[in-house]
Amino acid sequence: MEEKEIFILKHKWLIITLTVLIIIACIFPLMKTTINSDLMSYLPDDMPSKINNDKIEQVFGKSDPLLIVFETDDVLNESTLKRIQALSKEFNRMKDFDMVMSLFDTKSIKGEDGAMLVNPVLKRIPKSESRREKLREEIKTNELAYKLIVSEDFRYTIIILNSVSKKTDIELMSIIYDLFEKYPGNETISINGQAFLRAEANNKISRDFMILLPIGMLIMAIFLWVSFKEKRGVLLPTFVVAISIIIAMALIPLLGWQLSIIGVLIPIMMIAIANDYGIHFIAKYQELNAKHPDMTMNQIVKEVTLYLKKPVILTGITTIVGISGLVTHVMLPAKQMGVVTAVGVAFALLLSLTFIPVMMVFFKKGKVHNSFSKNKPENGFLNKLLSNLANIIAKRPRQIIYAFISFLVIVVFGLVQFNIASDFDSILPKNHSYNISLNIANKHFGGTKNISVMFEGDMKDPEILKRMDYYEQELEIMPEVGTVNSIASMIRIMSRAINDPGEEFYDKIPDTREAVAQYLELYSMSGDPEDFEDFVDFDYTKAVVLIQYQADNLKTINKIVDKVKTLMAKDKNLSVIGGISLIDKDLSQAIAIGQRDSLIFAFFAILILLMIIFKSKAAGLIGSFPLLFALVCTFGIMGWTGIELNIVTALLSSISIGLGVDYTIHIFWRLKSELKSGTPYAEAISISLKTTGRGIIINAFSVIVGFSILFLSAFPLIQTFAFLIIISILLCLASALILIPAICILTKPKFLEK
Repeated sequence: MEEKEIFILKHKWLIITLTVLIIIACIFPLMKTTINSDLMSYLPDDMPSKINNDKIEQVFGKSDPLLIVFETDDVLNESTLKRIQALSKEFNRMKDFDMVMSLFDTKSIKGEDGAMLVNPVLKRIPKSESRREKLREEIKTNELAYKLIVSEDFRYTIIILNSVSKKTDIELMSIIYDLFEKYPGNETISINGQAFLRAEANNKISRDFMILLPIGMLIMAIFLWVSFKEKRGVLLPTFVVAISIIIAMALIPLLGWQLSIIGVLIPIMMIAIANDYGIHFIAKYQELNAKHPDMTMNQIVKEVTLYLKKPVILTGITTIVGISGLVTHVMLPAKQMGVVTAVGVAFALLLSLTFIPVMMVFFKKGKVHNSFSKNKPENGFLNKLLSNLANIIAKRPRQIIYAFISFLVIVVFGLVQFNIASDFDSILPKNHSYNISLNIANKHFGGTKNISVMFEGDMKDPEILKRMDYYEQELEIMPEVGTVNSIASMIRIMSRAINDPGEEFYDKIPDTREAVAQYLELYSMSGDPEDFEDFVDFDYTKAVVLIQYQADNLKTINKIVDKVKTLMAKDKNLSVIGGISLIDKDLSQAIAIGQRDSLIFAFFAILILLMIIFKSKAAGLIGSFPLLFALVCTFGIMGWTGIELNIVTALLSSISIGLGVDYTIHIFWRLKSELKSGTPYAEAISISLKTTGRGIIINAFSVIVGFSILFLSAFPLIQTFAFLIIISILLCLASALILIPAICILTKPKFLEK
């Protein structure tokens, strides 16, 4: 063992050279890093809802709508209408959109002398108040405009664009913003849609990297200086962190992946985790420097390396295993983060065992740290705190365990209110234009969620059309459903245009195929048959029922989906049920399944590792208590505070397990060392807390400081993750330093005395 350590020091220049070469090799792939903010691409291609949605889009075209909401006192005022007209013309001229729908594109279907007249709702902008009021009344009777394009109170109107652009989302949104400036107005504009969300997310991911990374490194350096008061205590761990970030981030393009929203966490996790092993090295060096002032720097480095090599390797492995639990996750970015973070931590571990010892010998011995000063043995706040804590644990272990159990019981009740996010809407801040427009659309335009139900058969067959009409009426009864549209509802609108109220066929689907065909023929004489392309294909062999609704939880989504399936289950013409909201639903289920699978994998992997490391089942069971306690409490706190399980918070358990187990291993290792040398239990706990406990606390708070940088993120989900991971780490820390010693002093497990 010692020869190997001597080998490391003898070949220090080789180690330094290899480290530099690795850094240089990683710079080139880093330059090829690209960002992927397409949230739908985060989901596996074999997800049923994604497959079904693709089937519908193959027939009716890709749906990538942008919703532009205009808010003003009255949308029918002249200046607002002129602005919307100008923008609509510009959008219609652009090849980036295959569909533009505004007040100037919406149709009015009326009958006159047995003919069907199809005209724009708004032929010309009204100049007088009387014409404006006449237009208002006409819109109120138009099902294709009222509450769909114009709100009931006429304070809001929308332009809907379906993007087929080959431009990047940022380029497309830039063009739209330029048009807003070209045609200014007093209206308040808000936007939603996947293209807008992707563009905003892309900008914010870049912004987060530019801000969080340098601030994180700076704060970490300050924290290390406050903790160690030595240059080596700052420079060496910080250097390891920097290299680990470079390696982890270089892996993303090297493996052909792109940076996701979740990827923002990777460098911050490296800042929080990668310096852990270096911190223990510096803390142990300061301890030996104080206890053995006669030792040379080489001797101290060898002693520290020999002492820490095994526990550091073991804690590194357990951290890697815990984080690797993310590989079992359903979401692709979570899998990718599990891989690159695990590799980054592995390199941090390797550098801490080679590069840091090698670089330490270039430093002169420093002064004795205040925490170990013989002149002031009990003056340090941390030393006093740990000493008093050890005394309480030794005297009242049962009371401590009861206190932990009581806290757990209180927090567990929060699990009753634990929820899973039903969509991606919470990615951006609540006051963001995206969420403002969502709220307006939900309140005034029938909702932002949709389900598409595709039917196959003869779509001029009255029997099929009547069934579709029946489904529409049944669904519209539901309070959550805003509008339901299909070719069947269009046929009914036509019937009202060419039949008078009270007549047999007024507001009804005709009884014969010929009559249906006649309605469509009459429409084509005045209107454009392509007006129906959202509802039926060219051959009239496939049609879709579009259900628009609002929901902010899985319960509501499931209720509507169940209603759709119940209504249409026995329909022989039913082909596919799809829609973005079903993908959202599957995403929520995937998050829950991914959380479960990664948690089970990480927990049992750590349990087995602890049993192997300490050759005892008791070690695995006792060592698992802090992890279980921290995770259950964290999920309970999520319930109490209303924080949902989402694409980011679902990563919590694997990361918490990977980090929290380190503290347990270090405290077990020191207790075992003291007890083997014959130290009584109470004294062994006191020594362990004042020495190893100090390193654990510095380590834990360095992780907390690292993750606290995430509070500066532009994404609320990331900010919430920061809060939860900090809570989880504090709970793991309290469990390792208080609960485990209390359990050990009561049970006196044999594995610690072997």
